[in-house]
Amino acid sequence: MALHEKSPPSPSLSKRGTEGGILEQAGRLTRQRFGRTIQLYAPLYLSNECIDICRYCGFSLENKITRKTLSVDDTVREAEHLLNQGFKHLLLVSGEHPRIVSPKYLKEIANHLKPKLASLSIEVAPFVEDDYRELVQAGVDGVVIYQETYDQKRYQEVHLAGPKKSFERRLQAPENAARAGVRRIGMGILVGLSDWQEDLARLIQHIRDMKKKYWQTEFTISLPRLRPCASDYEAPSPVSNEKYLQMICLVRLALPDVGIVLSTRESSEFRDQLISVGVTHMSAGSRTEPGGYLNPKEAEEQFRIEDKRTADEVAAAISSRGYEPVWKDWENIL
Repeated sequence: MALHEKSPPSPSLSKRGTEGGILEQAGRLTRQRFGRTIQLYAPLYLSNECIDICRYCGFSLENKITRKTLSVDDTVREAEHLLNQGFKHLLLVSGEHPRIVSPKYLKEIANHLKPKLASLSIEVAPFVEDDYRELVQAGVDGVVIYQETYDQKRYQEVHLAGPKKSFERRLQAPENAARAGVRRIGMGILVGLSDWQEDLARLIQHIRDMKKKYWQTEFTISLPRLRPCASDYEAPSPVSNEKYLQMICLVRLALPDVGIVLSTRESSEFRDQLISVGVTHMSAGSRTEPGGYLNPKEAEEQFRIEDKRTADEVAAAISSRGYEPVWKDWENIL
């Protein structure tokens, strides 16, 4: 069955709750596979220019916000600031604007940054296989691409114009990246857009299919929740903390070897609770506007940050719970 066809939620998702030891089971399984470690990373926003109209996004073309794109030199300065804080894993993020945030622009940035980093990932527009291959050669080893929702009807309702309106184009992107030799691929849904059980079941199946076909590729999963932004869009299917916790547990039980990424969209208190449940990667000290680390508030942020702690404060919170914050866990020696 195609991923976007209508199908009932998986029974394992609809009938299992957070009772009966599921929390303990998820935490134990995570420690067995990943140890007591949490990898830290930082997002670095390159541009809030975008040609898409997406109802839920602060960067949407129709939003009257201050637009900004970092030069390569500005990006390097932002990265140096993050390196000085201890980060060795960076995620480059931007809106979708093929003329401004092009593969050529990203390759130039990667050529400057990769020698300084353990890992460089991108969360930008989907590319074709050849573009991903060139980015890998320039030093990009990770690609993050969220389907947002697997409900095709809802997808069309919230993606009104621009290249992102194509459901199939986005669905194909992780496979393009895998075929191009990207070492790590992050996949996910935007929690709150559609029924969480339906979306999570389809996301899990998508990752399982990808793992079978591209067994040498590492996969991670992220479940960002809708947060307030310039669009003032309200989540049609909001998910409570209790249900979100259940989602994390179900992902861990269904995908024992897949890393779970948690951003600063969640509150500091809730993020701390999730450390021992199933999370393996956390952002810290994040800014979600281009230039936000050195020149904050010169451009509009993508969404509102909930966990406003510094990177050191997040690392201390991880340590206080008996886990090790990891700033660097892999290095390309080739």
